[in-house]
Amino acid sequence: MSDFSQPMGVNAADRLGIEPVGKLLLRFSIPAITGMLINALYNVVDRIFVGRGVNEAALGGLALVMPLMVISLAFAMLFGVGAANMISMRLGQGRRDDAENALNHCFWLLVLTGAALMGLGLLFLDPLISILGAQPGSLALGYARDYFRIILYGQVFSLVGFGFSHCTRAQGFPTVTMVSMFIGALLNMILDPIFIFIFGWGVEGAAWATIISQLAACIWILSFNFGGKAVIRLRFKTFRPSARIVFQIMSFGSAQFLLQFIMSGVQLLLNFSVSLYGAAALGVANGGDIALSGMNICGSVIQMIFMPIFGINQGAQPILGYNYGAKKYHRVLRTYLAAVFAATSICALGFTVAEIFPHALIWLFAPQGSPALLSFTPRAMRTMMIMLPLNGFQIVSSNIFSVTGRPKVSIVLSMLRQFIVLIPCILLFGRLWGLYGIVAAIPTADGVSFFITGIVMLLEIRRLRNK
Repeated sequence: MSDFSQPMGVNAADRLGIEPVGKLLLRFSIPAITGMLINALYNVVDRIFVGRGVNEAALGGLALVMPLMVISLAFAMLFGVGAANMISMRLGQGRRDDAENALNHCFWLLVLTGAALMGLGLLFLDPLISILGAQPGSLALGYARDYFRIILYGQVFSLVGFGFSHCTRAQGFPTVTMVSMFIGALLNMILDPIFIFIFGWGVEGAAWATIISQLAACIWILSFNFGGKAVIRLRFKTFRPSARIVFQIMSFGSAQFLLQFIMSGVQLLLNFSVSLYGAAALGVANGGDIALSGMNICGSVIQMIFMPIFGINQGAQPILGYNYGAKKYHRVLRTYLAAVFAATSICALGFTVAEIFPHALIWLFAPQGSPALLSFTPRAMRTMMIMLPLNGFQIVSSNIFSVTGRPKVSIVLSMLRQFIVLIPCILLFGRLWGLYGIVAAIPTADGVSFFITGIVMLLEIRRLRNK
């Protein structure tokens, strides 16, 4: 019997209010976790093969271009998430033609924005690369230019593929979205070693592997939306351009766009600070590049730990939303606590592995790293992850306010550790203690955010219990 089989009279939505919370969370989270991990492999696989097939300075180059790639992702979320929310609402209202028109608008917004980003990026490539935070004479800067120049050619594929994954999920087809991510990640893993090791194309090979993989994922997701299995289809003949719909889509996606844009700014500040203090702290001429490479490795490991937590958040979202709407507050609390337990367990496991085996994790990216890299990175990794076991609680707690109709609280809690607390810590600690002060700013922001979020959640739990 299928896991989804239910007695007569119980529909799919009703399961969210009657089935055991643990069973529901597992069922909804596993596909989301799989999708998030696959999506993360795009960047992490590039870094692994670049670190092993080129050199550690090239890893620093990939870290430098990250703010620019996050800006591209911000536009994909502005239109993709915005259109997905609008599609869900219109389908719920029975306005199928309006939902289809929103899908058409999303396609052209993503295509035109991708083309504009590509054109502007290629036109102003050198000025853009020059402001990424590297110090004069940096070897990483050249690698960043070589990599990003080719990445720009795939902007349309990247934006359409990622943006339409949200629209496809909004129609009720999460598996199609997951397959799209899997196609892209698998192809990237196959092409990276071929282009880097066999063809000897270096960071340019990694970039070509990325955009070819993005093209394949884009073709898959578009073929579904053009086909007959989709609830609404991408049909150019029914497209009716409307400035009002464009503004509606942008308003729905503006919160995600803002968060991504802020993250890009924080990453830029982090790169600049690490590069500035790296040479003095590590005692070598290219210390800024080495520090960038080390922080890139640490960030990649943290990203892989966080992806399952984001998947748990996605899995918990419909359960929390349904039961909150049904006023089953005891199930809301039970789901929240189960999600916190699962997220904290993952963080604790990641913390344990990183603290005990940092050299093994670094070896994945730089098996022949310089003495300065192999000295700095384990220390940085252990320091950055001191507060990691607390992060699961903070991430899950910020999500509960989003699904219970208070997105402003959710945004503020999310921005605490990524922006509000982190930026002052980077600026102050960098001045006081240099490179290792910047490293220490990250767990400090985690600790302060955990404390503030804990107070907010105690009040929220009391409110739910009273209701």
